[in-house]
Amino acid sequence: MRRLIPLAVIPALLLPAAPASAHPTPPSGPTATGYGGAVASVDPTATAAGLKVLRDGGNAVDAAIAVAATLGVTEPFSSGIGGGGFFVYYDARTGRISTLDGRETAPRTMTETAFVDPATGAPYAFQEARVSGISAGIPGSLATWDTAARRWGTRPLSAALRPAADVARQGFTVDATFAQQVTDNAAAFSQFGPTAQLYLPGGAPPAAGSTLRNPDLAATYDLIARRGVGAFYGGEIGRDIVGAVQHPPVAASPARPWPYAIRPGGMTLDDLRAYDVRSPAPTHVGYRGYDVYGMATPSSGGSTVGEALNLLERSDLRKLDKVQSLHRYLEASALAFADRNRYVGDYTPRPLLDALLTDGYAAERACQIDPARAAAKPVAPGVPDGRYGRCASTSGGAAPDLGLSTTNLTVADKWGNIVEYTLTIEQIGGNGIVVPGRGFLLNNELTDFNFTPTQGTAPDPNLPGPGKRPRSSMAPTIVLQHGKPLLAVGSPGGSTIITTVLQILVNRLDLGMTLPEAIAAPRASQRNTATVTAEPAFIGSPEGQGLAALGHTYTPMAEIGAATGIEFLPHGKLLASAEPVRRGSGSAGTVR
Repeated sequence: MRRLIPLAVIPALLLPAAPASAHPTPPSGPTATGYGGAVASVDPTATAAGLKVLRDGGNAVDAAIAVAATLGVTEPFSSGIGGGGFFVYYDARTGRISTLDGRETAPRTMTETAFVDPATGAPYAFQEARVSGISAGIPGSLATWDTAARRWGTRPLSAALRPAADVARQGFTVDATFAQQVTDNAAAFSQFGPTAQLYLPGGAPPAAGSTLRNPDLAATYDLIARRGVGAFYGGEIGRDIVGAVQHPPVAASPARPWPYAIRPGGMTLDDLRAYDVRSPAPTHVGYRGYDVYGMATPSSGGSTVGEALNLLERSDLRKLDKVQSLHRYLEASALAFADRNRYVGDYTPRPLLDALLTDGYAAERACQIDPARAAAKPVAPGVPDGRYGRCASTSGGAAPDLGLSTTNLTVADKWGNIVEYTLTIEQIGGNGIVVPGRGFLLNNELTDFNFTPTQGTAPDPNLPGPGKRPRSSMAPTIVLQHGKPLLAVGSPGGSTIITTVLQILVNRLDLGMTLPEAIAAPRASQRNTATVTAEPAFIGSPEGQGLAALGHTYTPMAEIGAATGIEFLPHGKLLASAEPVRRGSGSAGTVR
C-alpha cells in the first residue's frame, strides 16, 4: 500500500517480507493453554500484539485495544476505526461486568425513508444502499477504545495504538482470506480511487504471501496518538471522513462496471463531535446454575441469546439424544428471533427488554416447541406483557436481517480481568470507501436498519431515524459460575452471530464438548426463516439427517461465524481457543 497523494495514482507497495524481528512472534495455532493471560483472535499478528502488551505488564483492556487496532490493519474489511462494536468487560477486583456501546449512529438528518428511492418509492437494492455515503454511520470504535482505556486500562490510548501503527508501517503478510476478500469486493473497491489504489494495486488484488504496508493508516494512528481522539471526532481526520461521505471519491474511470449510482450521505462534522459511547447495564440470565451476561440494545445479541437459553432450560438437554437437543436449539432460536425482530431496536425500553428474559415468559413460549416436528417458519412473536399462563398461540412473523461480516477478540490478564469484544464495519469491505489519505474503510452499518417497515401495522423498532443506532446481532458473552469467570466467547457473522454463540454455549455447557470442540463443531442457524442455514458438515451428519426427518430443511452455507473464546480452568490455568479452519483459522496464545 502507499501514502495517498492527491491526483496521483501510484501502485500499492508489494514488498518483500518484513524482517522476522519486526513484530512479536505470532502464536502457532488456534488453541493454547497456559498461565498469566491469554488472547484469542482471528489473526496471529493481532494476537501476538495483545500477548506482548500482557507480557509487558498491561492489563486485558490495554491488550484488547492493541489487538483491535492491529485487526484494523490486518483485517481491515471486517473492522477498524471506520466502524463500531460492543465491548464487554469483567473487572476481577469488583466482580462486576460492564459494557460499552460503541455502535455507529445515524446522522441527525436521517429519516425513515433514507433507503427509499424518491424517484420510484421503492427501497434501494442492497448493494446500491451499501456502496454509498448514505450507509456510513458515525464510527464508534475509536471512542470505545478511548473510553475503555480511560476507565479500566493502565496505559494511555497512544501506547495501545503503537503496535498497530508499527504493523501498518512495516507491513504484514497477505493471507488467502485477505486476498479472497479483496477479490470478492473488486467491483465495489474499483469505484473509488483511494480504495483501488490501496487494495487493487495495478488493478488486481494483492497476492497471498506478498507483504503489504499501509503508511496512511500508520500516520492516522500516529496523529491520534499525538492529538487525541478529537482529531477524529471533529478535527482534521473528521473533516476527511465527512468529505468522503458527502462527496464519495469516485474514480474517474472505474476498472469494473457498477450498476448503480453512488449516492452521497448526510454526515456532518457536528455529527462526529456529538458521538458518545453509552454504558448500558448488561443483559443477564441464569442458565442451569451459570450466570450469562451479554450486550443490551441496540444489540439484540444479549437478549436473543438469553431468551433462547431460557427456552432451552425447560428441557434437560443432557438427557436427550443429540438430534432432540439440536431440534430444541433450532426451535428455541426461531422463537427468540421472532421476538427480536418484533421488539428489539435502539429505543427498546429496558423494562420490555428485561421482560423478554423472564422465566415466566420463557415458559409460555417454550411450550410451543413440539419434540415430534419442526414448526412452520416464520413463527410469530409472543406478548411479553407480564401475564403468562397457557401456551400462547399467535400467527405471522418477519424475517431477520442477514448481514455477514465483523470480527471478535477475547482477552484475559493475570489479574483475572476479561474483555470480550465484537467489532465491525458491517459487510466485508464496509461501504467500499477508503477515506482519502487516511488508510481506513468506512462502515455501511446503517444498512442494518430496515429499509421499509417489516412488521405490518405494528411499530417497527428498527427503522432509520436521526441519531439512531441500527439494531445489531453482536453477542459478546461472559459466563460466570458461582460468581467466578468460566467462559468468554463471541463471534462475527451478522445475524448468525446469535446462533453461533448460542450453539457454542449449548455444545460446551450441555453437550459435554470442550471449548475447542464446541467452537469447531459444524453449525446450523435458525433465525425464524423457512429453512435452516447450515454448514455442509452439519447437513450431512447423522444429526442433520435426523433433524431433516423432523421437518427441518436446509440452505447450505460454506462457513458460519469465526468464534474466539477463553475458558477459565482450575488453579489459574487458561484455555484460549479460536477457529481451527473457518476464515482461514484463528490464533490463540497464552503469556506462558
